[in-house]
Amino acid sequence: MSLNRRVFSLSVMGSLLSACVGGGGRAPVVRSSGAASFPPQANAAFDAWLATFRDSKGAGFSSGTQAQLMQAQFLPGVIERDRNQTEFTRTTEDYLAIATSPERMSIGAGAVRQYRGVLDEVEGRYGVPWNVVAAVWGLESMFGTRRGDVPVVSALATLAFDGRRGAFFESQLVAALKILENGDVRVGGMTGSWAGAMGHTQFIPTSYLAYAVDFRGDGRRDIWGDDPTDGLASTGAYLSKSGWQRGLPWGMEVSLPSGFDTGLAGRGKGKSAADWNAYGVTRAGGGALPAGGSILLPAGTQGPAFLLTQNFNVILRYNNAENYALGVGHLSDRLAGAGPLRGAFPPDATGMTLADRQALQQKLTAAGFDAGGSDGVIGPKTREAIAAAERALGMPVTGEPSLALLRRL
Repeated sequence: MSLNRRVFSLSVMGSLLSACVGGGGRAPVVRSSGAASFPPQANAAFDAWLATFRDSKGAGFSSGTQAQLMQAQFLPGVIERDRNQTEFTRTTEDYLAIATSPERMSIGAGAVRQYRGVLDEVEGRYGVPWNVVAAVWGLESMFGTRRGDVPVVSALATLAFDGRRGAFFESQLVAALKILENGDVRVGGMTGSWAGAMGHTQFIPTSYLAYAVDFRGDGRRDIWGDDPTDGLASTGAYLSKSGWQRGLPWGMEVSLPSGFDTGLAGRGKGKSAADWNAYGVTRAGGGALPAGGSILLPAGTQGPAFLLTQNFNVILRYNNAENYALGVGHLSDRLAGAGPLRGAFPPDATGMTLADRQALQQKLTAAGFDAGGSDGVIGPKTREAIAAAERALGMPVTGEPSLALLRRL
């Protein structure tokens, strides 16, 4: 969190979105490919570094914790991932489509049904709406289904040894040892992403120490297990301590009057609800604005418009990426029963709308070319399907979506 996110321009933040990969472009945050993707390798220099680290930074820990540290293994795949993070450019339209994909909404509906009572308790204690906490859960780990299974101590030790961001990862490794010392998790259970983000809502170790809570008072702050209670409560605590204002929405989609002065838009140009109402800005679908804030036009006046309140800035504390915060806000609305955005994004550079791209993916899959989903986001899987279809149809093989291919299909 916070840094949990900083690492991620690394991942979170990694243009967090930068970690946005998958079928048609499915999960916005993919933290880990699994332990099998990061096999350990013998490395004498790493072993020597680990011993030196134990003697300097680990001297204050118990012999048991030091022994767990010395069981860390060198994971060369983690260094490769850190040095070769592919940056995907995702439009706001793509990000919101990924955030509310049919798969995510389906999994989310079941998760909310199962844990709505817990989410309501978290809201009652911390003042953060249940659906906002659930939306963070949904974006960070697909509602707990993608928590990562890379050994965190080994991953952090490997990255600290590598030295590219040595001081940062050393601090995270020390924090991880403190977590082990506290007994919140055994070393074998401390798993997460390749960069050390852990649990249902992907806390890095320092954020865990600062914000994680033992919601049931059982003596452990368990964000790793199948029960998401402590993870959800920790997210509520994080947002609350970051300044969440009870009763204030994160923001909302709005409608702009004809001839709206775009110079008034932009984060940091906030106005009161009365001022915006006087300018003719209304809630999408009609009605006076209930709160003030800034107007954001991610696609200009041809796309949806959003009013962002102070609570939007609080979400940015969790992950300082504008699209991420919009994704949390929009997903939270959808989980609470709201429909899709009323405003439509303009066609992309190929002349295709989101509906066109979704139709293309559906037709590709129906024709035997698996597009990896139908969220309308053109990821590697969809491009492979497009190329295969173009080849089969005798068209020039580009791997790029087109209205021409949609018509042929």
